[in-house]
Amino acid sequence: MEKVNALGRRKSAVARVYVDSGKGNITINGKELAVYFPDDSLKYIVMQPLNATNTAGNFDIKVNLDGGGIKGQAEALRLAISRALCKIDAEAYRSILKKEGFLSRDAREVERKKPGQPGARRRFQFSKR
Repeated sequence: MEKVNALGRRKSAVARVYVDSGKGNITINGKELAVYFPDDSLKYIVMQPLNATNTAGNFDIKVNLDGGGIKGQAEALRLAISRALCKIDAEAYRSILKKEGFLSRDAREVERKKPGQPGARRRFQFSKR
């Protein structure tokens, strides 16, 4: 199997994934998965597409993660792994991943701050006198 690459985004996080056949090692920015994401819930988010398709030990995954916070990075990585699995074998994996909702890009972004206001929607307190 040749190396397959895919891209995943969430908020301002970008995950570039390179998937190759192997023993199930996941390396993120040169660190192991358990070191980069010490929280179990984030590890669970990353492993969701692999667990749904029963391919957790079949592929070695190398990841470049950039931007955002750790939750956004984990969700960007989930999307990137799902897209890579679809490139590997669309017939076998696409229907499973689509049903679980792992192929959908969550397009919600932070709304920009407007001038003359303390936040995006927040206004300064109104004073009548």
